Amino acid sequence: MTSNPWRARLPRGACSPSLTSWLTEPTSLTARCLRNSGAFRVRLLHFGKGRALADAGLASPCLAQPAWVREVALECDGVPVIFAHTTLAASSRGRMRRWLARLGSRSLGSLLFAYPGFRRGGIEFLRLDARHPLYRRAQSLGAMPRCLWARRSLHCLGSEQVLVTEVFLPAIERLSKA
Repeated sequence: MTSNPWRARLPRGACSPSLTSWLTEPTSLTARCLRNSGAFRVRLLHFGKGRALADAGLASPCLAQPAWVREVALECDGVPVIFAHTTLAASSRGRMRRWLARLGSRSLGSLLFAYPGFRRGGIEFLRLDARHPLYRRAQSLGAMPRCLWARRSLHCLGSEQVLVTEVFLPAIERLSKA
């Protein structure tokens, strides 16, 4: 069995207090971004069938390949602050597939935290570097430091599961705490 590099706890002192507060945010990052910026938008980068990341199956066996993959940039005041990667099993035939396909440039978080049937699993953390495919995808949004912190959580609606991974870009630290 493959070892899971994702951790249920963020190591103490691993990053700045400001970034720690974003990584451990228990509610919607979209709502927090809206409170902390003058202008917020979701920029759709990709949506379609693809291969799930190798470590997605570690979060849930039903997320094995192939999958529906959605990637967006959350932007505050025109600057990307979070790169989000969402994976849903391609075999999913319920509401989640239809909702994901129709989201476009709307926030998935606004759905996950507003619809009463969703259950969120625990948050896991990982420090990404150039070896991780999500780091390389986030690089398309601009120059990046050697490492980026990411978090992921599994959201369930009935038997459907969607894995949401958020990669925090350097500009996130410029937003004030709320």
